[in-house]
Amino acid sequence: MYSTGGIADRFVPLWSRVEGRLDGPLPAAVRFWDGSEIGPGEEGSCPDVIVLRSRRAMTYVVTRPDQLGVARAFVSGDLVLEGSIERVMAAGARLYGFDFTIQDKLEAVRLATSLGAIRIPPPRPPEAEARPKGRLHSLRRDSESIQHHYDVSNDFYRLVLGPTMVYSCAYFDSPDDSLEEAQTRKLDVVCQKLRLEPGERLLDIGCGWGSMAIHAASNYGVKVTGVTLSIAQAERARERVAEAGLSDRIEIRVQDYREVADGPFDKICSIGMFEHTGSDIGNYFQETARLGKPGGLALHHGICRQHSLEESPNTFITHYVFPDGELHRVARVIAELERSGQELRDVENLREHYALTLRHWVENLAANQERAIAEVGEERERVWRLYMTASFLAFERGDIGVNQIVGVIPEHERVALYRPSPGLPLTRPSFARETVSVDQIG
Repeated sequence: MYSTGGIADRFVPLWSRVEGRLDGPLPAAVRFWDGSEIGPGEEGSCPDVIVLRSRRAMTYVVTRPDQLGVARAFVSGDLVLEGSIERVMAAGARLYGFDFTIQDKLEAVRLATSLGAIRIPPPRPPEAEARPKGRLHSLRRDSESIQHHYDVSNDFYRLVLGPTMVYSCAYFDSPDDSLEEAQTRKLDVVCQKLRLEPGERLLDIGCGWGSMAIHAASNYGVKVTGVTLSIAQAERARERVAEAGLSDRIEIRVQDYREVADGPFDKICSIGMFEHTGSDIGNYFQETARLGKPGGLALHHGICRQHSLEESPNTFITHYVFPDGELHRVARVIAELERSGQELRDVENLREHYALTLRHWVENLAANQERAIAEVGEERERVWRLYMTASFLAFERGDIGVNQIVGVIPEHERVALYRPSPGLPLTRPSFARETVSVDQIG
């Protein structure tokens, strides 16, 4: 360990005590607003330095001593990182669940107080932080939460997601696949799992910028109704549909799926949407059962947590990325699907695929950083950099997974007294990967 004097010297006892209980050094050096620095090893040997540019950075961290405090300091720009954010976050995972003693915490508060970093009231959170109002999962609040994340800039999303404009896990045959190849394959896999047939009506819940609707209509001959709560998404989706010459087969609506009244639909897909339903996930499956044609197929694609610990409502993700969202265990998701009367037919975990997808998005953001900042501002660019890096590391560690779940819509409300065969093949490879050519559609 080294310290260069000034403020850094005050932290030597605390740093030494914590590092002594860790299995290895702390993941980065820390530089304070007076220019002094403390870190592991010899001075200059650590490639990553966390820079506290002002007292306010310390105030954010001390007044919210969890990931939200660090996130606020980072998003505001009061805390910056010199080096690799991926390397620091990966190494910092060793601190998850670390047993900071009462002595550690009291010492941290004492130091912050002596430096004038304890403020009442604490500083206002950055503008990029969501502040949803109203009853949880009411139609109005859900609409505001979705617009907070998706209505920032269509051009920004194109910079990050690439030309397919698909904001969900891709499907890779090889890590060497391009993102565009893998995203197109994912859309095709969804169509194949749904056994789409020409002339069928498909409901796309959370249709985004229309990529799934366009792929299904142009390659499988279906008629698609896509619903989204994002005004910006809907506007661009309609433009893309018109450009593809599919306005007679695709309708894009700004509408809550709970208000769709023109069912039943032959097939339903919901890709990267049910995470937004949070505690309302049971009602989500009841609604999809209501909207589907009896005996029809519904594919639900969403992120699930892989551990049994209940999530805190005060995380970086819930405050900056997906307000009111919640990740459930896949067992809970399946239980709610079955409670709605849907018959479970297939579950596929695509965890490794999402890690690869997110790495592509991180690379896209880095390659287009200046243009991204011009589109959405520095705070939101920092939100996305932190969010996507944390996410791909979480997928790689196995903290979270993403599942495609296929269910059969019940013949009767809630309980299926009779289940006709949905026409699925007997073997899973055929179920997931059978190719339908455009020539077959005519």
